[in-house]
Amino acid sequence: MKAREAPADEPGDDDWFEPPTTEQDDTIEHSLFGEILDWMLAPLLLLWPMSIAITYLVAKGIANQPFDHALEDSVTVLTQQVKQADGAPLRRVPDKNSNNKGRDFLRGDDVDTLYYLVVGPRGEYLDGDRDLPPPQDPDKYRSGMVLFRNDTIHGTPVRVAFSYLDIPAGNDDEPHRALVQVAETLEKRAQLANEIIKGVILPQFIILPVILALVWFALARGLSPLAQLQERIRARPPDDLSPIESGQVPEEITPLVGSLNEMLARLSLSIDMQKRFIADAAHQMKTPLAGMRMQSELALRQTDHDEIHRSLLQLAKSSEAATRLVNQLLALARAENQPQAGTAFEPIELSELARGVVQDWVQASFAQHIDLGFEQPAYSIMISGNAMMLRELLSNLIDNALRYTPAGGSVTVRVRSTLELAILEVEDTGPGIAPAERAHVFERFYRILGSNVDGSGLGLAIVREIAQQHGAEVDIFNNPRATSPKLPGTLLRLSIALLLPEAPEEDDITYG
Repeated sequence: MKAREAPADEPGDDDWFEPPTTEQDDTIEHSLFGEILDWMLAPLLLLWPMSIAITYLVAKGIANQPFDHALEDSVTVLTQQVKQADGAPLRRVPDKNSNNKGRDFLRGDDVDTLYYLVVGPRGEYLDGDRDLPPPQDPDKYRSGMVLFRNDTIHGTPVRVAFSYLDIPAGNDDEPHRALVQVAETLEKRAQLANEIIKGVILPQFIILPVILALVWFALARGLSPLAQLQERIRARPPDDLSPIESGQVPEEITPLVGSLNEMLARLSLSIDMQKRFIADAAHQMKTPLAGMRMQSELALRQTDHDEIHRSLLQLAKSSEAATRLVNQLLALARAENQPQAGTAFEPIELSELARGVVQDWVQASFAQHIDLGFEQPAYSIMISGNAMMLRELLSNLIDNALRYTPAGGSVTVRVRSTLELAILEVEDTGPGIAPAERAHVFERFYRILGSNVDGSGLGLAIVREIAQQHGAEVDIFNNPRATSPKLPGTLLRLSIALLLPEAPEEDDITYG
């Protein structure tokens, strides 16, 4: 359809560049030195008490072994002194060499107290200390073996060695097992265990601070290349963007230095581009500003009203050109300063957006006697993008088409789609763009020689920048609908990915 709608304001006057806002995140500074130190010392300080506990248990086991052997020998000696003669009652035979003081060998300890008890097969007391408790579940113990258990006597912990002694069978069927027990308090065992623990733990109190100091020193020395790298970077002048030497840094930091060098290279390229842009912009601004100054000085010298009027008209024309150049510079700066444009994308109905932009240019097309048309399909075409930037892109395409199309010609904006792409086309009936020029028209401030059309050479540069932000492609062709060989026209085509509907979740599917 052809647009013949009420005129609207021409875009560009009020569309100023708004710098992107940045949110300040609350960040917590972390010390690499402190974090590594924590990860090294935390397990060490956690395992150290565990090692003390394990050492204590091992020391107790080691301390028990020699004293258990002594108790076993005592039980063996007592067992050898107990026998039964010709069915007579079981008795303990005294040692003839000790003047009936056979038990004195159990009483010669100055540190621990020893107890012993000999019980006959019927549970009758034969000799020793009556308060020594018997073992639990005697039936589960085999005869002839010396066994050990922990028990108490008079509330004092003791270590008990005991053995069951088989008695030759008599005329009755009563049990024939005697019990021999020897018990000892735990003083010597505790002393030996404490000595072992002291011998192991006390050196650790000396070694642990040494280990901490060595860990501290090793970390400080290992991280010193980072501090040196920091000083080298800090000592650089602000304009030094040369690569950082990676030969003096450890292998682990080399990827970081490589990433910094890549960032410096990109930053250097960006700064160089900005410098060239500023220089080109300053050069481009000279012409309209010089024209404005010349026309204003000429108007001041004129006395004839007609001459003054002509000078003021030229002044207004130069002012309009300067305003348009400034607006395009701002638009290009806005497009280039959207490194995270994708994060601000939203679903956009392309036909609706294009129709609104076309309506904004109806008045300008009437003034130039150019037929501005718009074509769209009957279905919706959805894309993901930044609506403000896409309007700027289409405005520059229409502006270029209107400038290069002679009066009486036509400019058509068309929206269509393929299976995967949304297509936005702007075609005109102007002189066209030669194939050799098509690779250069997207460069900043590039203008085709001999075109005799006022312009800054920024329009298509803005189009390319915005298209790149959206992952789109811009192609230039001759207008296939042109009818004049002298005016082949131009077709600029923007191809951008369609916003396809998401597949429904399994829970959202209703089965009939």
